[in-house]
Amino acid sequence: MKELTKAEEQVMQLLWKLEKAFVKDIVEKMPDPKPAYNTVSTIIRILEKKGFVGHNAYGKTHEYFPLIKRKDYTRLFMKNFMRNYFSGSFQEMVSFFAREDNMSVSDLDEMLEDVKRDIENQNQNEDEQRD
Repeated sequence: MKELTKAEEQVMQLLWKLEKAFVKDIVEKMPDPKPAYNTVSTIIRILEKKGFVGHNAYGKTHEYFPLIKRKDYTRLFMKNFMRNYFSGSFQEMVSFFAREDNMSVSDLDEMLEDVKRDIENQNQNEDEQRD
C-alpha cells in the first residue's frame, strides 16, 4: 500500500467520514477556498488507480467509497513514520515527543497505562476469537 499525498489524504479523510460520496459531496465538505470540482475528480481517479477508492456507476455519475479502512492506512503510515524518523523504535518516538512537548511524568504514566489497557484488550479479544 502506497502512502498518500497531502491532497489525497485530505480527500480520503472526507471519504472515510462520509463512507460514500459523489465528487460534489466531497467538494462541499472541503474547507475554503474549495478546490475546483475537476481537481477533486482527478484526485479521486488517482486514488482509484492506487487501490484506495472504488465506485458505483449510475449512468455518467459515480459514487465513490473507500476500499481501505482508515485504521489500516493509519497503521501503515505510523509504521513508515516510525521507521523513517525513529529507526523503527517506539521508545525513540515517545522520548522525542516527551522532550519536545515537555510531557510530565504523570502524562507519560497515563500514556503507558492507556497502552497497557489497549494491549490487554487486544489480547482478550484474540483469546475470545480463538474460543
